[in-house]
Amino acid sequence: MSELLERVENVVRERHLFAQGRKILAAVSGGVDSMVLLQALHSLAPAHRWQIVVAHFNHQLRGRASNADETLVRRTASRLGCDCVVGRADVKQAAARAKVSVEMAARKLRHEFLARTARRRRISTIALAHHADDQVELFFLRLLRGAGGEGLAGMKWRSPSPADPSISLARPLLDCSKAELLAYARKQRVPYREDATNAATDILRNRIRHELLPLLRKQYQPGLDRVVLRLMEIAGAESAFVSDAADRFRHGRNRRFTKVRNELAASAGDFSDLPVALQRKVLQQQLAGLGLQPEFELIEGLRREPARELSVGAGLRVSRDAAGKVHRREELAGEFDPSEMTVKLSSPAGRAQFGPGIFRWRLELMRIFRRPPKPAAVRSSAAREYFDADKVGGEIVLRHWRPGDRFQPIGLKSVAKLQDLFVNAKIPASRRRQLVLAATKAGDIFWVDGLRIGEQFKLTPQTRRKLVWEARLRPSS
Repeated sequence: MSELLERVENVVRERHLFAQGRKILAAVSGGVDSMVLLQALHSLAPAHRWQIVVAHFNHQLRGRASNADETLVRRTASRLGCDCVVGRADVKQAAARAKVSVEMAARKLRHEFLARTARRRRISTIALAHHADDQVELFFLRLLRGAGGEGLAGMKWRSPSPADPSISLARPLLDCSKAELLAYARKQRVPYREDATNAATDILRNRIRHELLPLLRKQYQPGLDRVVLRLMEIAGAESAFVSDAADRFRHGRNRRFTKVRNELAASAGDFSDLPVALQRKVLQQQLAGLGLQPEFELIEGLRREPARELSVGAGLRVSRDAAGKVHRREELAGEFDPSEMTVKLSSPAGRAQFGPGIFRWRLELMRIFRRPPKPAAVRSSAAREYFDADKVGGEIVLRHWRPGDRFQPIGLKSVAKLQDLFVNAKIPASRRRQLVLAATKAGDIFWVDGLRIGEQFKLTPQTRRKLVWEARLRPSS
């Protein structure tokens, strides 16, 4: 038995990935990773009385190349004496219809096909060919997207299918490197096909694989993979511990946690005395349980400011009490006004009337940079502001507040939901939908009635043209 097969068998036994005498659905794309997985499972099957069923999903993204992948998988399955189930879908069309990336649409359709096939064949476990290199790439992909400890822990040896939690995904190659899989394929003459899209650097994962990781290995840490995999193991263990502690705190699954929870419920402010990591996890679990996206900024807002209501969408707000319990409240919201007006800044000066106001603008060359006057938090019925005309562009869209609108007032380090900014500025709910805002053609908001000007559009020493913007707003009835 080869070293790789021995390692896979040990992993299967120690991690309890596949039961004796059961069917296994092997997801096989035709690439070297999944073809080695199929060969390894087939070689080990007699000793464990496994029955291997092959599943291949044709994404129809590469024309003849995709069909050639399917042909290779079918022929290999037939040669090995395995049943083969093939699914197909136009992934590009599905992505356009759902308004998501091709990669995201492909993953969703693929997992749905695999889960559907497993159910029909009465198979409880799907074998996937993810390996150690995939883990390292995933670590940096999630790091760049701001993931927490749970995300940085990467893929697990065994996890529920995202399309059907009753079906398990098993990854027996997770500690094998790509180089080891290629070496095994060459030695055992395992046929496979190369996917040309893996070299396309317009995909972030591929840029990490072909540009970032080689640079880090060469210039900074030759043992990068070993270091990252160790860090992922540590992050995963610590995240699992905190998740379990948060779960016990919330549900009181043992005497000590029940006592702590009851004490906190009876006293004000003590939730803040818990370790910060535990506070965050308790809030994260509750938000997820309410069907809300547990974004870091939302969790921090709840953690730092008890009793303060935060917007999580149109007409929906959340807050937490002193004991750490999250509450959601639906607002009796009126209709959002969909009206808007496009104003072209094609002349040096102009005027427009929209909603409750009259707006005048003037374009001027900047001779000497002067710091604009400090804007007030809330203005009166007439206001004049100054913006970098080149950043604003040649068209302005005047409209009202809409669900999901975000804005970065001058002096704020990041964008925030307009709903939260209105609350902070103490603008009454009855008036918010009447306020007018101005956005660029691309949709970036640079001015909102009642708030400060946009940080990204302020005058700087590099400004060459300024937009003088004056709003005269009639009082609302």
